[in-house]
Amino acid sequence: MIRFQQNTRPRTDTPSHLFAIGQTVRMKSRTGLVQKTAELFEIKSRLPVKDGSPQYRIRSELETHERVTTEDNLEPAASNPVV
Repeated sequence: MIRFQQNTRPRTDTPSHLFAIGQTVRMKSRTGLVQKTAELFEIKSRLPVKDGSPQYRIRSELETHERVTTEDNLEPAASNPVV
């Protein structure tokens, strides 16, 4: 027999998304060098958490396709990026 607990609190251990739909972000550099894809991306949609990191569907105006990436690969785009 399966018993369900009543009045249980919702789970809070699932990370929440940091970025909003429509927000401009850039991919983090993993090597410290200027990335080939240093262009800006727009958050198109939020996707479920994968391996503890929220996922996003992103798109650049310079590309004809969308990408899927986890939040740990993104950073907010600064209004005046340092080059």
